[in-house]
Amino acid sequence: MPPPKKVELLPGELRSWLHDELKARGFGDYVGLAEALNFRLEEEGLELRIGKSALHNYGQEYEQFAKLQEEAGAWAQQWMSENDLSDEAEQHRVLFQMMTSVAFKVLKAQMMKTGEEIDPRELHFLGKMMKDVMSSSGIREKLMSDERDRIAREARAAAQAEMTERFDEAVAEAGLGEETVAKMRRDFLGLRT
Repeated sequence: MPPPKKVELLPGELRSWLHDELKARGFGDYVGLAEALNFRLEEEGLELRIGKSALHNYGQEYEQFAKLQEEAGAWAQQWMSENDLSDEAEQHRVLFQMMTSVAFKVLKAQMMKTGEEIDPRELHFLGKMMKDVMSSSGIREKLMSDERDRIAREARAAAQAEMTERFDEAVAEAGLGEETVAKMRRDFLGLRT
């Protein structure tokens, strides 16, 4: 197994910085990028140094990855708008189905191979992808459920405030006594005075 690429050894925050810089520099200026990255590595006390050639190779791979992400996102948006799927939960469900079908094709291709032909990295990637998608789906569903609950609470509070206002207006018109009003608030509105 070949050793990992130097860029893969970068801490997460520096790799994120590198991705942002690659995009900001239009996937060019690898000499300047190498200098800036190595300066940051030195500042952080890391002995790792990465040359412009290694950054260029990684930059080309990352550029292709970024383009694929943009294309996939644009394709999914177009497909969903053509099929009138504007609801976010429905969009997420459709994307999950698309990912599942791709994963199934990869899994099926892996099952056709014999023991030494199977690449464990591909199986690991497939498992991680499915886990991430399922986790994302659960998190999104929880957020949507929480938002629905919040909206329902606000609607109940607004309805109760309106009912209380109408009740107070009716009581003022009827000229009822305080004790009767307090009893009616408890019995009919569920309010404590």
